[in-house]
Amino acid sequence: MLSERDTELLCRVSAGTAMGEVLRRFWQPVLLSEEVPSADGPPVAIRIMGEDLLAFRDTNGKVGLISAYCAHRHAHLFWGRNEECGLRCTYHGWKYDVTGQCVDMPNEPLEAAFKEKIKIAAYPTKEAGGCVWAYMGPPEKEPPELPYLEWTRIPTENVLVTKRLQQNNWAQAVEGGIDSSHISYLHNNNIKQQNLSTGDKAPMTLLQERDYGFIEAARRVTAEGKHYWRIRPFMVPGTIMIPSNDAPDRSISGHVWVPVDDHHVWVYTITWNATRALGNEEIATLLAGYGIHSSVEKHERRWDLKISNSYRPVRNIENDYLIDRPLQKDTSFTGIQGTSEQDCSIQESMGALSPRWEEHLGTADKGIIEFRKTLLQMARDMLEGKEPVQPHNPQAYRVRSTAFVVDPQVDWKEVSEEHMKALV
Repeated sequence: MLSERDTELLCRVSAGTAMGEVLRRFWQPVLLSEEVPSADGPPVAIRIMGEDLLAFRDTNGKVGLISAYCAHRHAHLFWGRNEECGLRCTYHGWKYDVTGQCVDMPNEPLEAAFKEKIKIAAYPTKEAGGCVWAYMGPPEKEPPELPYLEWTRIPTENVLVTKRLQQNNWAQAVEGGIDSSHISYLHNNNIKQQNLSTGDKAPMTLLQERDYGFIEAARRVTAEGKHYWRIRPFMVPGTIMIPSNDAPDRSISGHVWVPVDDHHVWVYTITWNATRALGNEEIATLLAGYGIHSSVEKHERRWDLKISNSYRPVRNIENDYLIDRPLQKDTSFTGIQGTSEQDCSIQESMGALSPRWEEHLGTADKGIIEFRKTLLQMARDMLEGKEPVQPHNPQAYRVRSTAFVVDPQVDWKEVSEEHMKALV
């Protein structure tokens, strides 16, 4: 278990906190490219790591990510006019470009204007994998490249990326993604069917450190006595890939968790295939909301969070995730439709910030323990002035998840290394 002090260190993500500074050293997805589809289109109000921001695509197609507030009278720029390579505040007309520089101050006489002295916070952006990524740390520490994630390096038609807003701390959402043993329970949608032996419900978990974080290897024993391995990479600060199978042309899915603030998190969900485009029927099935991609209300506002596109799940805590109790009694372990909604029902039920000092962890929780050790050490290093090395080693992220069945005497490490090589 974590102490109350360590829980605070792990979970507090605003600028100036140790964990917030760690997260700001990495390129992070901050919104979907679909949210700013066209030049001079409507801006988007978002919150990332406790900071209110405004995203817009300028006349030249460049995405700007700037402070949400005008430097003149603190008016919110969501109401601004996106025009002629800048966003103009509708209060007095002050205008800012994608670097945050004030480029026009029309309410001041020409001889009294001081626009060159006014610059609001702005962060560099890149686009890849259907997402807009931002670096929010010190300029001199900026990594030149995005992490080399396979889904960001393949054609856009090969990738489906969605997102949702979740109402709990980012760390407990990541921990839910790392946890392997809950699959046999929380995501059991046919309680009368047993695919594997009783070993399925209590996997043996092994961990190995990697340059990008670590791998969690969960071993179950099949009814035939073979070893079924699921190898899940965790990549700092908050990315996992879900094991599927070992076919070279397999589709892979994963999540990236980015803090909104201490009590909310953006969950990006990705499905991709490195060898082919995803078909229309395949995408429709993924978007139906039965698996890891949630059905969401994209444009519902959350002005309490200063967010204009909330991507709020249709099945959420306010409507009890539309739980079906008769279905739960006879078929589904939870009675809740959708893998992600099943995760939400547990992770949000822990409270906005779970009291980890009240937990009782077991051997099945090795991955969660390793995640906490890894991120807490990075936070403590930051307090001592030691920078994380992972943001400057993008090639380390060039891996895949895998799952396979082998005879007990086969070395799972050798098999997994071969299957985890990215194709691009």
